[in-house]
Formats: sequence, C-alpha cells, structure tokens
Amino acid sequence: MAEIFKRAGNDALDVNKNVQPTIGDISLTTHGSDWYWAVTAVMALATIIFMAWSFTIPRSNRIFHYITASITLVASIAYFTMASNLGYAVIDVEFVRSNPVVAGMTREIFYVRYIDWFVTTPLLLTDLMLTAGLPLPTILYTILIDEVMIVTGLVGALISSRYKWGYWVFGTAALFFVAYNIVIVGRQHTKRLSTRAQSTYLYCGALTIFLWFLYPIAWGLCEGGNIISPDSEAVFYGILDLLAKPVFGAMLLFGHQKIDPAELGLHFREYDDVAAGEKSGFLGHRNGANTTAAAPGVETSVTAPTTTGTHPTTSAV
Repeated sequence: MAEIFKRAGNDALDVNKNVQPTIGDISLTTHGSDWYWAVTAVMALATIIFMAWSFTIPRSNRIFHYITASITLVASIAYFTMASNLGYAVIDVEFVRSNPVVAGMTREIFYVRYIDWFVTTPLLLTDLMLTAGLPLPTILYTILIDEVMIVTGLVGALISSRYKWGYWVFGTAALFFVAYNIVIVGRQHTKRLSTRAQSTYLYCGALTIFLWFLYPIAWGLCEGGNIISPDSEAVFYGILDLLAKPVFGAMLLFGHQKIDPAELGLHFREYDDVAAGEKSGFLGHRNGANTTAAAPGVETSVTAPTTTGTHPTTSAV
C-alpha cells in the first residue's frame, strides 16, 4: 500500500513521456503541465457553473447557456490532454536559438490546441452574432472564414520551413474579415435592439476582438519564431483562453439575463407546449371538431359545410 501512495504529485510527464515516437528538444516541463492542469480545472468549473445557471431560466431560453457551456467543456478536454503531455507533434524549428529555454533542433507543437479552437471559436462567434441578431448567411460565412483561420494556423505550426509564415498571413487575413463582421456589421445590426443587448454585444465583442488579435502574436513567439519556451507558451495561450472563454461566457450570460431571445429573432417552444398542442388537436378531432393541423406560424381557416335542402354545398375559403 505504501508503494501505491508514495507519489502524490504531478507525474503526467513521467507516465506519458514515451507516447510520441520522438521527444522534442524543446518541450513542456512539469511547471507547464501544472499550469495546464490549473486551466483544466477552471474550464471544467466554468462548465458546471454555466450549466447550473441554465436551470434558473426556462428551457426555451437556454441557447446561450448551452453554447457557452459547450465552449468551456471542449476547452477543458483539450487542456486535460495538454496537461497530460499528449496531443502534440515534434517539429523541426526554423530558428535555432541560443537561449537555453529554447535551445534545440526540435520543438513539440500541441495540435490538440487547434482542435479545441476549431470547435470552440465557431461556438463563440455564434454566441456573439446571435446576440447581434445577425442573419444566418452572415453567421455561417463568418464561421467558415474562422475555420480557415484556425486550419491555416495549424498547418503553419506543423511546417518547419519559412513557408509557415505564408499560412500565418492567410490566417491573419481571415482574422481581419471576422473582425470586420463583428466590429462593423454586428454593431450595425444591434442598433435596432434594446440598450441591454447593445451593451452586452459591445462589451463581449470588444473583449473578443482584442484577445483574438493577440493570438497571432503568441503564434509568432511560440510555434512560429521559437522565441519563448513551451512553458511560457502555456501561460500565454492559457491566459488568453481563460479570458476568451470563461470570462467572456460569464459576461455574455450576465448580459442575457434581461434580454428576451425573441428580441433577437430567436423563438424556441417548450416540449410541453408542443405536446399540449398536439394533444389538444387530437382530442378535438376525436370529439368531432373539424380541425386542421398547421405548421407553426401558419394560419388556416376551415368552414364547415352548409346544407340547403337535400343538396349540400361547401363554402370555400
């Protein structure tokens, strides 16, 4: 029994050190792993809080709570993976540095970080753009460009030659397009909304755009330029993600406390309401009522037939 409990510290790097075929010269240390574990805990706690928060409002109004909780849930899994020293590839560095913390020929790149962003950034944009009441085509196209930004960042990070910077340019250009839709197009759409919706969008949108423009800088210092160590990379990206996800989510949900989703063009019926409506129509039919089921939002009129003498006639609508 003593052997089982003799080590109570963080041994993730010891357990998983031989998972990859090769170990990078420039790699995560236990300090970086500890930081990733801390971020994992915050993301998981935020997920629980956001889901618990959703139970304080009707189910039909929970869309923003569900989306926001999904963001931190996916992030917690990604950070769990990085804290465990998993989900990385070893890449030859373009720039060989003399600084001891980044000295070496190869560096580990956490591709799982980009899988996280590929899933969570569209959800985050959906949170924002639904708050602005943007039309569906604009939302979908903005998400597509966002995916281009993430994929080009990943491809560039996994390239050893100077061609990686071409992908950095593609990704940064995509970021400017996304920023335009958030800063210009989104703000124009909020002008027809309530003051509460406008202020929520303004604060959350400003935080998002400010943080997102720091990510290309972090990429240039870490995956691109090999200037700072993987431990410093963990802190840089971790702080950005904490602000962009749990903090952003708390601000957004707090703002939505007094915003009716119907104001944003969103309307979701409760399951109980649908079931009650179907039951009512079924009972009416069984009782002999001449009723016609209609799709939501479609009005129908049915006129009962009238009879004159022995020849029935039907009044058409």
